[in-house]
Amino acid sequence: MDKKLHKKLQDRREKGTLRSLSSFDGMIDFASNDYLGFSKNNLLHSDLSEQGATGSRLISGNRNTIEEVESKLASFFDAEAALCFNSGYDANIGVFSSIPQRGDIILYDEFIHASARDGIRLSLAKSYGFKHNNLNDLKRLLDLNKEQTVYIAVESLYSMHGDLCPLDQIVELAEQHSAFLILDEAHSAGIFGTSGRGFAQAHGVHSKCFLRLVTFGKAFGTHGSVVLCSGELREFLVNFARSFIYTTALPVSAYHKMLKAVEQESIDELAARLQSRIAYFRKNLTDFNLSAASNSPIQFIKFSNLDQLREAEQALLDAGIFAKAIYAPTVPEGSEGLRVSLHDFNSEKEIDALIRIISA
Repeated sequence: MDKKLHKKLQDRREKGTLRSLSSFDGMIDFASNDYLGFSKNNLLHSDLSEQGATGSRLISGNRNTIEEVESKLASFFDAEAALCFNSGYDANIGVFSSIPQRGDIILYDEFIHASARDGIRLSLAKSYGFKHNNLNDLKRLLDLNKEQTVYIAVESLYSMHGDLCPLDQIVELAEQHSAFLILDEAHSAGIFGTSGRGFAQAHGVHSKCFLRLVTFGKAFGTHGSVVLCSGELREFLVNFARSFIYTTALPVSAYHKMLKAVEQESIDELAARLQSRIAYFRKNLTDFNLSAASNSPIQFIKFSNLDQLREAEQALLDAGIFAKAIYAPTVPEGSEGLRVSLHDFNSEKEIDALIRIISA
């Protein structure tokens, strides 16, 4: 391996932030994004064959049943059209690399997901980050780019720190400046809105978004993603989104699982139970200041130093509890902490055990 690559690895080892793969089989889950427990039950079982798609959807991987699923997903999420991608990462790569054109401007929240950042890097448009959830900074950049076509990129629920975007005000700014709002609902779909339709639907502003992205690997407990947009924009993505065009389609059963997930009648009940678990956690964690939203399944606990963070994570592992410490560069240096994902299936006893260990 080239010495430059070796040095990058060594630097992380010395900082104590080297990533490694881990498994939490058999442990108490406070780390996954399976907020409603869909992946742990058999609700999404499909009787359809797992036969591979045999090619991209533009070659041999498309089926009438897939387009029927997309039509039903569009109807469920109250959108004109829908286009499924193999993952949220693929969708963000495809959206940001193809839609903004040379001379356009992308304004993105500095905490937006890495997949969006990677897509933005592939775009021919100019891009500028604005301070996290800072409306004044966003307005400043909008005012500086009045003559250009502008896209605003934000998440509903931010995946590391668990805070929500000020969506109503961002929609208002977008309308005032004729900007196009791209909203990533990866961690909010299934949790917010009627039957899990998302944060934008809960606020009644979903029709004002240029594009919404929903992934199915979080609260919906399966795989894949869907872009919700106009019919014309769907046609554009089919023609120009390279991460859609040049990849093998998912098996037909995967598309049906996406639809089956949103059709579960128990979503509202599970989401309500999840909120009760979140409230219990926040009520009983008295020794820490939490920056996450009070109704977020992601709760982020900052520690005074990295050694204490590592010790807390290891103490939890020793007790059979899996919660993930998050280090730079996933979060900015100085904002590292313990990411606790709460689920409807976490018992009060399990939450008590977690709190007792990290408070010791």
